[in-house]
Amino acid sequence: MVKKDLTKIVLIDDHKLFREGVKRILEFESSFEIIAEGDDGNVAAQLVAKHKPDVVLMDINMPDMNGVQATANLIRHHPDTSVIILSIHDDESYVTHALKTGAQGYLLKEMDSDSLIEAIKVVSDGGSYLHPRVTHNLVQEFRRLAKESTSNRSEIGADYRKPLHLLTRRECEVLQLLAEGKSNRGVADSLYISEKTVKNHVSNILQKMNVNDRTQAVVSAIRKGWVEIL
Repeated sequence: MVKKDLTKIVLIDDHKLFREGVKRILEFESSFEIIAEGDDGNVAAQLVAKHKPDVVLMDINMPDMNGVQATANLIRHHPDTSVIILSIHDDESYVTHALKTGAQGYLLKEMDSDSLIEAIKVVSDGGSYLHPRVTHNLVQEFRRLAKESTSNRSEIGADYRKPLHLLTRRECEVLQLLAEGKSNRGVADSLYISEKTVKNHVSNILQKMNVNDRTQAVVSAIRKGWVEIL
């Protein structure tokens, strides 16, 4: 009966030492189970077909078939399986390509254990998750491109104002910190509150803004001028 509640994970990375480190982190989370592991995209396809995991943690740089190609293949044949890309690249071109392919998460390999666990939980629940620095870089690039067009200037937050008509003051503070690339732990440390409280605030923000995940919330807030990007 407990098994039904487990999030089944397949780990794909061509560096065995990195895989061992990730496995040790996830073993401390009782709701996770790594059911298989492999070292390239071709193996990933075989393992997913055999084990039907909930989430695949996929390295982006691998021999034979890279992570982006493997993700496209998996999403096409196994749409119920979610993929989180693991990468050393924070450039928005890598991120955008991975997300267009169908990945629901993008994490940098320098991530802390809390971010990894949080990402798996969010993605397994149907949401999407980007490493905080990746989110910040995408937001900055979005603003840069938007500012190049004077016709869009009114849409990119030229007049910064907190959305107090929709969110509480505390929720506005949380939204601002999300836009600055803070993780739940980072928000908690900045506001001197617990991570559980942060999660509750984030949930409320998503519901009130009618978006599915924090990335959508940040992009929407940027468009409407609800957060200040320093």
